[in-house]
Amino acid sequence: KEVGGKKKVTYKLKDWVFSRQRYWGEPIPLIHCSKCGVVPVPESDLPVKLPSVKSYQPTGTGESPLANIDSWVKVKCPNCQSQARRETNTMPQWAGSCWYYLAYAMHPELFPRSKSKPAKWSKELEQKWLPVDLYVGGVEHATRHLIYARFWHRFLYEQGWVSTSEPFQRLKNQGMIYGEDGRKMSKRWGNVINPDEVVRELGADTVRVYEMFMGPFEHLASWSTDNIMGVRRFLERVWRLRSLVQAGVAKETSDEVLLHRSIKQVTEDIEAFSFNTAISALMILSNRFLERGAIAQSEYLTFLQLLAPLAPHLAEELWREYRSQSIHLSRWPQADPTKLETDTVTLAVQINGKLRAELTVKRNTEKNAVIDQVLSLPAVARWINNRQAIQREIYIPNRLVNLVTNTGR
Repeated sequence: KEVGGKKKVTYKLKDWVFSRQRYWGEPIPLIHCSKCGVVPVPESDLPVKLPSVKSYQPTGTGESPLANIDSWVKVKCPNCQSQARRETNTMPQWAGSCWYYLAYAMHPELFPRSKSKPAKWSKELEQKWLPVDLYVGGVEHATRHLIYARFWHRFLYEQGWVSTSEPFQRLKNQGMIYGEDGRKMSKRWGNVINPDEVVRELGADTVRVYEMFMGPFEHLASWSTDNIMGVRRFLERVWRLRSLVQAGVAKETSDEVLLHRSIKQVTEDIEAFSFNTAISALMILSNRFLERGAIAQSEYLTFLQLLAPLAPHLAEELWREYRSQSIHLSRWPQADPTKLETDTVTLAVQINGKLRAELTVKRNTEKNAVIDQVLSLPAVARWINNRQAIQREIYIPNRLVNLVTNTGR
């Protein structure tokens, strides 16, 4: 007699303990009465809001800091009206975040109804705004917050409150950023980078573009002060382009082909979260403009539109010299299909992730032939003496070459 197995799904959902007490956790709507015991807060008094205080101190007893705020803690029992106390433990961490995406759709300040009354559940709004199109979060989110959110959402779905069984349609996990020493950023190692300090020194757009240029979105990467300065220099080159702008439209040149190919690539790369290759395309395009020494105004404005999602502040400031309406309200440029097909392509040549040169080759050239041509470029020879110095060769046909060396420079 044959004995077969059977399919079984086992969920490894850890017990949820509200153990870390913070002032800003969601209050638990219970009241403790010496006569009636534990009494729920009446529905008409919900939600229980945290008190507004200038400062708060730990109790020293292990209780929540709320326990010291008598004006908030002391209340009347809803049943017998005798003196009672609110529950001072709170729901920290993922309690509110399990359903906050639903609260956004019902929020009276975002979708005004009657501000004198609390927002009521609206199936119409739920069906209009949900499920969430795209959720971006770290890997830790996927194993904690998101799994709890999915369980809460499934319960609401089975109860008929939401119309979809899953809360999020698409998830993208960004890679972690390590310190320059290659270790996870930690106070213990003293390798933490304070982004506020870098923003003050180099600007918010530099930090934004650098983080997107570090590598594929999902991969971990190590912070590099040298590399962020390279991004800063790129944005400075973009600023210098303004002095080359001429009135009129682009002439029929090979650069117009490059412009339309850049529109297509940046559009597709942003949709695919391939921000690093989108930035490489813009670096190539800006270098071409600088080499040419003149830019048609129409080309320049299109370039700024492509840059805007990546460096919004710089793009907006430059755009406002020509247009009164914000660049972020302008229509996204469209690539002309008739100007995309050529026999040659211009590859971005990177060494250890840094753009060092460009190479024009025939479309779909075989990898080894491309690498041979790359190594013959003077700009590459400065960094690589021979092929033995290369640890890894990354070749994205018709787009990108990245040579990873053992020097890491």
